[in-house]
Amino acid sequence: MTRRPIDTAGAPRPVGPYSQGVWAGDLVFCAGQVGLDPATGRLVAGGTVAELRQALANLAAVLAGAGLDLGAIVKTTLFLVDLADGPAVNALYGETFAAPYPARSTVQVAALPAGARVEIEAIATRSGRTAS
Repeated sequence: MTRRPIDTAGAPRPVGPYSQGVWAGDLVFCAGQVGLDPATGRLVAGGTVAELRQALANLAAVLAGAGLDLGAIVKTTLFLVDLADGPAVNALYGETFAAPYPARSTVQVAALPAGARVEIEAIATRSGRTAS
């Protein structure tokens, strides 16, 4: 299977030896995104919901680099520093994704890059929605 990297200026640059996303067959595997502003490289202010909003924008930019949009996502994994943020995260998640919702795992972690409170990674499929 051929793997093709996805590289876009619309999302933060990788801080290590990894790709923003990778095509593998009909699937796109997106690297985890935190709430870094791609223009400044700094974490957005405002807490978990503001960070998730930016992380979702970063994720959308990676998918746009593949010609897809958030509707192509079939699975996400959320990493939260505090599971007590779950209700607020669920509210934004529910506003962002439409039914049928992607499958999801949520994991509490001790820490995230850049002091972030939330990170999201995703798997999307070519047979999902394409960017308009």
